[in-house]
Amino acid sequence: MYKLHAMKIIIIGGGFGGLTLARAFNNKPGFEILLLDRFNYHQFQPLFYQVATSGLDASNISFPLRKVFHGSKNVRYHMAEVKELDINNKKVLTDIGVFDYDKLVIATGADTNFFGNAAMEENAFPMKSTVEALQLRHRMLHNFEDASMLTDTASIQCLLNIVVVGGGPTGVELSGAIADMRRYVLSKDYPELDFSKMNIYLLEGTAHTLGTMSAKSSEDSKAYLERLGVIVRTNTLLKEYNGKTAILQDGSTIETSLVIWAAGIKGNVPQGIDNALIVKGNRIKVDRFSQVQGIADVYAIGDVSYMEEPAYPKGHPQVSPVAIQQAKNLQSNFKAMLANKPLTEFVYHNKGVMATVGRKLAVVDLAKPNVHFKGFFAWLIWMGLHLVLLLGVKNRLSIFANWVYKYFTKDQNLRLIFRAFYKERKQ
Repeated sequence: MYKLHAMKIIIIGGGFGGLTLARAFNNKPGFEILLLDRFNYHQFQPLFYQVATSGLDASNISFPLRKVFHGSKNVRYHMAEVKELDINNKKVLTDIGVFDYDKLVIATGADTNFFGNAAMEENAFPMKSTVEALQLRHRMLHNFEDASMLTDTASIQCLLNIVVVGGGPTGVELSGAIADMRRYVLSKDYPELDFSKMNIYLLEGTAHTLGTMSAKSSEDSKAYLERLGVIVRTNTLLKEYNGKTAILQDGSTIETSLVIWAAGIKGNVPQGIDNALIVKGNRIKVDRFSQVQGIADVYAIGDVSYMEEPAYPKGHPQVSPVAIQQAKNLQSNFKAMLANKPLTEFVYHNKGVMATVGRKLAVVDLAKPNVHFKGFFAWLIWMGLHLVLLLGVKNRLSIFANWVYKYFTKDQNLRLIFRAFYKERKQ
């Protein structure tokens, strides 16, 4: 039951931005918070690729949202799917009921963008949730199982070939992890198959992998991938895919039973937001205070928001540090509203970007000072930061133990196929 004097804030989305904001208000007087998410757990997206490649268990990167707020007096969570926003009456319509708000924060994140290609959406595998990472893992392993029972060379090759579309951090990290699987474990799991003939393709439409990072990181990541045996094709677009044959823009083809789509994202905009406020990438236009332009008491943060500032005239990168910093700035402004104090404009402080490419291989670009790292040292930095950002001591310890075990054994015992789960995806 909300208190009459408290500011009632509904936060939609338990990702980095939404969860950071809710935690910042935990047990703070003057605020009553309701967090809504269609999943009952927070998903640590940067490690989806390790779940997909059997490096980590799904439970290692997921944390129950209700557990986060044990003992909270003012933060409540409901598992719900938002159907529509009634802006005029300040209501959120969900599949479990209707909720009133004083302030609404949209932190719904982003989903895979197939750019209107229905066939690609039907046949390619995305990886924007824990469930999708598990589905990808099951398909990949099932392809190897199927290949082990065949004798036809062409059919085996089709099952062994893997195409990753998109040379951003997700595509690069996923390609490198699959290459490590091929190098260290697959030939032991499937001695009847010749994995020297397995091809891993990374297709990137621009001239560089990791195009949002420094030129040096782009060059290093490509060199690392090629060292691992990944076939990197830049300036290459995937035109069509029917589940068996990938047709490239230049007319060439790749026979493959698995295409992984990591080529774009789009914001998850709830129904009820005026289309005039939605820009390229399905992002909601907001001002420097994260308020949706022209709509009182409605805010958007993270991947679903589009904010321009002098240093980012085309909007911020869709990465977790932006969402976290926007959440902290918005929390300060809500407190300022209660105290009738001036609000603070958001300024993004870029501390740097990083990506791992494979075992003991990573690239790191620090913003201040402007320094580039690569190789084993960069890999240690990458691991350390991700451990710090994870929720829950148990998850940190589990992942650290998994990484240590995998470092020395070059293996992980997580290559499991759950048939009921796999059939659900195939229907």
